Amino acid sequence: MTTARMAPDQVWRPYSDDPLLTPAMAQGYETVPPAELATLRRYLEALVAVRRAPIHASVAFNAAYFGYELGGEGYGASPLDLDAFPRVTLGERVPALPVGAMVHITTGSQPLFAEIVYKEGRHPAIGPLGDAPGWVSGAPAGAEGPGQVCSHDTPVRRELLVPDPHAFGDALSLTPAQLTRLRGHQRWMNRDGHVLVDSVYPSKQAAESDDASAYADYLLTTARDQLLSPVVPVSLNLLAGGQDDRRLHSTLVQLLNVIRQVLVSSDALRMWGPYAMTCDALAERWRDSGPLGGGDMSALAAAMQHAAKPEKKRRYGMPTHTVHTAVGPSLRNFPGAGDQLTGVGYAAAVCRANLALGDVIRGESANGLFATGTRVSLDDAFEGGGIWRSHYPGDTDDDDPLVPTGLGWLETTRPSAAQVAPVVPQDDLAPEAAEELPAEPIDAPLEDEHDLGTGQLLRIADSEVAWRMTLRLAHIIDGYLPLRTLVADELRDLIGAEVALRLELSHPGGELDDSEAVQDTPVDLEDGTARLLNVDWPIDFFPGLELHLQWPRGGRVIRATTTLLETPVVVDDRMIEHRYDPAVLTREDPPGSSRTSNSAAGLDPRRLVMRTVRRCGLLTPDGHALLDRSVLPTAAYGQTPAADQIDALLKAVDELLSLGRLQSAIGSRGADGRPRYPAHPEETEIPLIEYTPAPAPRPLPRQGGADQTRQSAPIALQYVPGHLRRLLPGSCPSDLQRAAFREHCRRLGKAGSWELPHGYTFVIQHTRGT
Repeated sequence: MTTARMAPDQVWRPYSDDPLLTPAMAQGYETVPPAELATLRRYLEALVAVRRAPIHASVAFNAAYFGYELGGEGYGASPLDLDAFPRVTLGERVPALPVGAMVHITTGSQPLFAEIVYKEGRHPAIGPLGDAPGWVSGAPAGAEGPGQVCSHDTPVRRELLVPDPHAFGDALSLTPAQLTRLRGHQRWMNRDGHVLVDSVYPSKQAAESDDASAYADYLLTTARDQLLSPVVPVSLNLLAGGQDDRRLHSTLVQLLNVIRQVLVSSDALRMWGPYAMTCDALAERWRDSGPLGGGDMSALAAAMQHAAKPEKKRRYGMPTHTVHTAVGPSLRNFPGAGDQLTGVGYAAAVCRANLALGDVIRGESANGLFATGTRVSLDDAFEGGGIWRSHYPGDTDDDDPLVPTGLGWLETTRPSAAQVAPVVPQDDLAPEAAEELPAEPIDAPLEDEHDLGTGQLLRIADSEVAWRMTLRLAHIIDGYLPLRTLVADELRDLIGAEVALRLELSHPGGELDDSEAVQDTPVDLEDGTARLLNVDWPIDFFPGLELHLQWPRGGRVIRATTTLLETPVVVDDRMIEHRYDPAVLTREDPPGSSRTSNSAAGLDPRRLVMRTVRRCGLLTPDGHALLDRSVLPTAAYGQTPAADQIDALLKAVDELLSLGRLQSAIGSRGADGRPRYPAHPEETEIPLIEYTPAPAPRPLPRQGGADQTRQSAPIALQYVPGHLRRLLPGSCPSDLQRAAFREHCRRLGKAGSWELPHGYTFVIQHTRGT
């Protein structure tokens, strides 16, 4: 292999120039001559500019070590053994893969080779639009609840992997049409071109390792043959000066750290954690007025500043409020953002959003404390693309707001290892509540209409205010829609004496009458009770249904939209096709609740027991309700019932337990006489009755069948001229392909040899459908 020394301003060419990584780099950043650092920096800057994804330090190492060609061939000319890549498929349980791992994504036909360029935690408790329970933020891998660490030696964590299927050049990449079909099937990757897996870590220590150590461990085990190949630009054995595993590992970590420090030192790049992006690309996106451009990023930052500030004082608990927001899923709140969040574009969007939030905090707050009284800080850099903590009232904490502290997890940690999901008072149904709170008295009433929340603020922009709220039983019975204080204040100045606004409802997948879709409603803008009145809620709307609301600033229209679930579910006897809040569904949709009444009168004993447990039990954010069994009769009737009524209730409980509609649990009674769950070791245990919503998936039938789907779009034919293609390792061309290439050369008048180059085949000219 012939190499040449590079000109001072030339960008490194793998397998043509001297190796980019040098023995000096194996000793650490401080020992590297400036000229070698400059050469490496110039190549890495060009690499970040060429590839669409942010460049993780591990991916940058791959490029320098295995030889990533910047002209479009990628790793296609490198000596990688593609057949040795670990296989991965959507939804599987696999050994944990670090960013930088080169994988074979299993498909039903052609192999799909890719490089993992980004990953994040995707804990199932994180909502589809970014709402995250506090305990997830900063939780160790495999955590099963607030304060409940993984009980196994090999923790499992749900992770979203973003592969780059074009990292190996066009010759080893699928066509856009093929990738689109794979995404549409959602068997091997999801509709966004990502792979969601359950990652198994060999130990708890491995799950907490830093990026450099984790990738070094991976390369020296799973990818060892790939790493120690004798035909890479320069062997790790030569750089390390030996083959001892300890020395190899130490050298790898040094090289990875040098790579990262070179990225950090570049004036042309900016870093979000280990990911590098060009300053020019960031500035261009900030100037962009489209989806996820500068306007949307400003709106995201403003929403986090207002997210935790309560609309009004709560009746119970401390006058503080904390909201945790996962950046990755929350980007889907922005109109038109879907196309920006596919493929490696998702990684770019998440890193840009985090950088934008960090810039706003640096420039517009006092160490994270904003004029709104809310302190915003990064709490977890990995889960959900980064979880940010909005806390009101905040203070000028000494901690750097951009260094994740995991307060969400720390604030919910309990000494007992048997903790499970927290319970909250029946008067506080906020799903984001994380800390365990004492239960209110078992016969306490539900929240009255003045205490019903107005949801979570999603976006404040020059053009609109957007927020999310849960439809409540009181809204449906009394026919109104509460408004956020910010919206009410601006409307009060805008409409003056006018008394009507227009409400536009959108219900994808459902049916609305014209009179329901567009309603002219009176408006009450009094302080603390602002609302639209006389709302005719559609018959399909139920307590717990999630509404996404928008108010175009300066307008007289409020838009409310529901969001379809990917797969409908059945909870008890209700088919649910749209996003919902399970805690509100449990509390406000028990037997006896309807649009016209909310009474237990006339219910048979079974339905009365179910209603009592759901309405009066301790409530978890995911909709579980637990009731002290001894107070069931009094809670059901409001007073001590007759003996025959008690017998009927207890018999109904036994029947519901045997049918699996209710479950038994053990709690404890505190010194104040109130029940707790889980049981506290120092308190007296008491039997509880538990209601579990247990949503069961119910896929909708496809319309028209598979044949109709396949024939729905016309097929366009595309002429493909004859061309060379690099073969997969171990393959060789057929005699027919050799002859076709010789004929191709004869027609073109090619001089010299007409034999196929080693490692290539010839694709005969043809037409194909696209």
